[in-house]
Order: sequence, then C-alpha cells, then structure tokens
Amino acid sequence: MSFGFVAFHYPAPEHLEEFVREAHQVAEAARRQPGFLSVGVWVTPDGGAVVTTGAYESEEAFLAAAEVGREMGATPDGLSDLEVRPREVHFLVSR
Repeated sequence: MSFGFVAFHYPAPEHLEEFVREAHQVAEAARRQPGFLSVGVWVTPDGGAVVTTGAYESEEAFLAAAEVGREMGATPDGLSDLEVRPREVHFLVSR
C-alpha cells in the first residue's frame, strides 16, 4: 500500500518565492530517497498557498524521507518563520 500526503502551506506574500525555492530543494532531496514515487510543489493562482504533494512506497519510506526534510530545516508540523498560519497536512493511503 502506497503512502502519501498533501500539505497546504501559507507563506507570507513577501516570502512566497523563498518558500517555493526551499520546497523545491526539499523535493529534490525526496527524489533521492528509497521508496520515493512522486513529489510536487504547486502554488495557487492567487499565490495564497503553496501545496506540496508526495507519494512513497510505504509509510516507513515516507518517515525516512521526512527525517531528511527535517534535517534540511523543513518543519513537517507547525509553523515556519516564513508562514503566516499553520500548515494543513493530510496523509493518504492507496487502496
């Protein structure tokens, strides 16, 4: 069963480009992790939210990749200095 996530991030307008740049750096690191399937970085048309997506072969593969992201300074839970409100993270399993 594959494991994935969709996360909605709300960076301050003046930090949007920096946030997107950092999200792409984390995405690139995710691509090199065992069990990686896919990753995406999206921005809503109004620039109000950055949506990140990811899929892994298993929850264990996701957790290992999330640790790499944490080491890079990405904070899967909570609020970063660039965000104006807490992110919303939804975890998914394939069926």
